[in-house]
Amino acid sequence: MALRTRRRRLCGVDDYERLAQLVIAGDGPAAKALTQELIAQGSSAREILDRGLLPGMEVVGARMKAGEVFIPEVLLSARTMQGCLDLLKPHLAVGDSGLRGTIVMGTVEGDVHDIGKNLTAMMLEGAGFHVVNVGTGISPAAFVAAVQEHQADVLGMSGLLTTTIPKMRVTIEKLKEAGLRERVKVMVG
Repeated sequence: MALRTRRRRLCGVDDYERLAQLVIAGDGPAAKALTQELIAQGSSAREILDRGLLPGMEVVGARMKAGEVFIPEVLLSARTMQGCLDLLKPHLAVGDSGLRGTIVMGTVEGDVHDIGKNLTAMMLEGAGFHVVNVGTGISPAAFVAAVQEHQADVLGMSGLLTTTIPKMRVTIEKLKEAGLRERVKVMVG
């Protein structure tokens, strides 16, 4: 038993670094296998997220900002992380630090672009938030209904097209009319 614990401690740092590298490389099958191995060894879901998955995505984000990688590589890394997150969700719900809050996210009416929204939702889930992804082309009334239904703490509205900015304003006005604006934070991007 002592040898197994010692081995896990010695291998743990390397395993987390390896998991980050697999996320960066977009190697979904290997990342999922390593995530399952870490769970079986007794690593907490929070530790796997904080020491492996999130650092990997941070590197991908920095490389994209620097122009070293582009959308296809980012999507591959994001899918890899999502596959690992799916394995971790049951373990996060059971006991690693409680949820930080509920976020309703969607792409506003008149826009169908959802890559940024989906990446943001995934990162927020990884950071411990319960994210309700309501999809694309969401009307102001549907956003308000989702905030009410899920008792959201935050509303995230995504829109790539500048023509959708007025819909974001209308949604915020609808939140005010429903008496929700004071308790619900709003993110737009």
